[in-house]
Amino acid sequence: MKAGLMALAAGLAALAAPATGQEQNLSNPDSDFIDTTPKKAWQAEIEPTERGHLIGNPDAEARLTEFISYTCPHCADFAREAGPAMDLVLVAPGKLGVEVRPFIRNWLDVTVSLLAGCGDPAGFKDRHRLFLYTQDEWLARAANAPRSQQAAWARGTAEARLNAARALDLDDRLVNRGMNRAEINACLADDAAAKRLLANSDADREEMGVRGTPSFALDGELLENVHAWQQLRGVLASHYGQAGADGAQQ
Repeated sequence: MKAGLMALAAGLAALAAPATGQEQNLSNPDSDFIDTTPKKAWQAEIEPTERGHLIGNPDAEARLTEFISYTCPHCADFAREAGPAMDLVLVAPGKLGVEVRPFIRNWLDVTVSLLAGCGDPAGFKDRHRLFLYTQDEWLARAANAPRSQQAAWARGTAEARLNAARALDLDDRLVNRGMNRAEINACLADDAAAKRLLANSDADREEMGVRGTPSFALDGELLENVHAWQQLRGVLASHYGQAGADGAQQ
């Protein structure tokens, strides 16, 4: 996997390199071969969208939409494998904008999605990855909870979400990162926001044809049978050039 990501990075980077038969004069800061234009850190630019959050350049050449369930183990795998690679190669230089949309499959998805979206939009990516990277910990605790407690959480009320977040230490993960507990509780108690999450997922099912997670759309078109980084990597590499496509297959 590491070799494949390095090959993809090298292949895509080659596409952006200027074609020249001359050697670069790296000792001269005014050389035409050295781009001294300040670079925007697009991977740190985050803004809310109608159904999620956009990470990166809103005017990028392409936009990838990720449909993610926080209780989906394959989504956690994807986040670990793809996030850093896409940040480095495509998002940071402004070539790709990534919109993350929560896709609700169960009551716990609602609770965690509310927490991921809670607070300053600039911190969304960190919260998003926090819950996916630690999914194996809190999801196992939820699965091992008494059935009576699971049934109480599944009622979907504000009280149920608050209780689940406390019992699974989901709220503490954000408090430990400096968030105010009163703000966190307000996010969990927001019934209107919870209903919007459900409505947005229904709309993505109806309009985009999303059925499972993770799923992806490129420039508004759902990618059929693409549900993992290995598959998506090939699609992106092909989109950005044959050199990248070749590297992605290694």
